[in-house]
Amino acid sequence: MNIPTPRPDTAARSWAHDAIALLEQEATRSADTHLLRLDFPGFPDIAFYFKDEASHPTGSLKHRLARSLYLYALCNGRLQPGQTVVDASSGSTAISEAWFARLLGLPFIAVMPACTAPQKILDVQALGGQCDLVEDPSQVHARAAQHAAEGACHLDQFGLAVQATDWRGNNNIAESILGQLRREPQPVPRWIVCGAGTGGTSATIGRYLRYRRLDTLLCVAEPAGSGYVHGWRARDRNAVASRPTLIEGIGRPRVEPGFLFEVVDAVAEVDDAASIAAALLLEDQLGTRYGGSSGTNFVACLQLATAMRARGEAGSIVTLLCDRGKRYQQTLFDSAWRSAHGLDIAPWQHALGNALATGTFTPPDGSS
Repeated sequence: MNIPTPRPDTAARSWAHDAIALLEQEATRSADTHLLRLDFPGFPDIAFYFKDEASHPTGSLKHRLARSLYLYALCNGRLQPGQTVVDASSGSTAISEAWFARLLGLPFIAVMPACTAPQKILDVQALGGQCDLVEDPSQVHARAAQHAAEGACHLDQFGLAVQATDWRGNNNIAESILGQLRREPQPVPRWIVCGAGTGGTSATIGRYLRYRRLDTLLCVAEPAGSGYVHGWRARDRNAVASRPTLIEGIGRPRVEPGFLFEVVDAVAEVDDAASIAAALLLEDQLGTRYGGSSGTNFVACLQLATAMRARGEAGSIVTLLCDRGKRYQQTLFDSAWRSAHGLDIAPWQHALGNALATGTFTPPDGSS
């Protein structure tokens, strides 16, 4: 009988153990993000909660995902000592991944569309990462795969986000939200609203709501005409966007593998100008500027709240504050940049302010 002879790479295994310990220590040091509550005169029976994911050490919702992707790569034996790490990202995920690469002492390459907000590129570089800028955004996946073929470990947020995140618990974002609501007047929200980049966050929340046997509904807030909008409505995984968006991180041109149609109860379409106006309105309410996708989420919340109020429903709505507005000072929050891209936010600012006062959200005349 031949007895298998083990050939463990003890040095690599020891390094992986140390790396996992570093990630666990970081998670313990990073206290959970805040859940902020706002009440508006027009919606006296509806409480609005905002999960401030921008308060993570790397400034965005993607901090959780980046940690999970590194753990997944380590526990699957894909990430080795000294190996270069690569991923395709429009910015926030890349910043978080660069931060964790520095923590583990690994080189990092972010494959990014050349049109990515300049501040995001600078943030990756400040953390020691290298930015490989691609003129055609549709080619970022192929470029990341090319780096992987040359020996880099591809974290592959779009392909692996759903597998890497523990949707049953382990302090995922859904578990965190519901735990923080436990002592609130409406501990089980009527709606949770999030955007979709990889689709991992919506998949995690939708699965966890079912796992906990809750009646909470999940709405994905998306830029108008995105691939997810058309894909979800037609249940077509080959759907593509009918229009581009200037809101980074969401509004994918195609349906990514991690987006699960079956766990999403509604998709809200939001005009880019409305998203920017809503982000500025959030700054007025919270004293902190958040990015465009946070504005997209807020608009969807007001759409849902208007429908709830019309039906005489009470309850709560929870959404996410995804990243800080500082990353978009040269783009979304620059009036000259908006003008150059044909964005007029003034009508939306009026409509959104009116919604908070009256409880009815009516888009401006002529809006798409």
